[in-house]
Amino acid sequence: MSTAACGSSDKAATPRGAGNGAAEVADAVAASPTSSAEKRKFAKTRFVADAALAAGATYQWIVKPYKAGKFKKGAKGRKLALVKAGLAGAFTYNRLKAASKNAKADPLLSKAVAPLTAGIDSLKGLATKLRKGEVNDSDINNFQKNITGIKGAGKDAGAPVKDKVPSLSDLRGGAGG
Repeated sequence: MSTAACGSSDKAATPRGAGNGAAEVADAVAASPTSSAEKRKFAKTRFVADAALAAGATYQWIVKPYKAGKFKKGAKGRKLALVKAGLAGAFTYNRLKAASKNAKADPLLSKAVAPLTAGIDSLKGLATKLRKGEVNDSDINNFQKNITGIKGAGKDAGAPVKDKVPSLSDLRGGAGG
């Protein structure tokens, strides 16, 4: 009697006529991490992470040193500051492109695509200008304005962005995932 109760429950759980294939498909769909709701959820999370890294890199490695006068000719540590800023510009460009892709995948965040595009476009020549020491107040202010716009768009879509400063090794290693 006890052996009958311990028998395989797979047959009992599968409705007649359904076959094992239907159960496997149902299990796969239930366990799939790629349902449309989860894609949107992950897109929003990735948007926040990418935008936060872009904002943090911008402030830490571009805006802050610029305001401290590190990019001026004759400033102590100028070359290193310019190299770091150039790396940060390239890193930020990559993270903003990734954030843009994630924003397009989420209905609420898709509103953030316009300021992201402006931010990305403003970065195209900034890294080169930074490396050459040709950046000015207008460049920095426009760039900072774009980052603020991206953060605002995220906040309006329910995805508040807080600056997250990447390490120098993150900048050197590229943009990551």
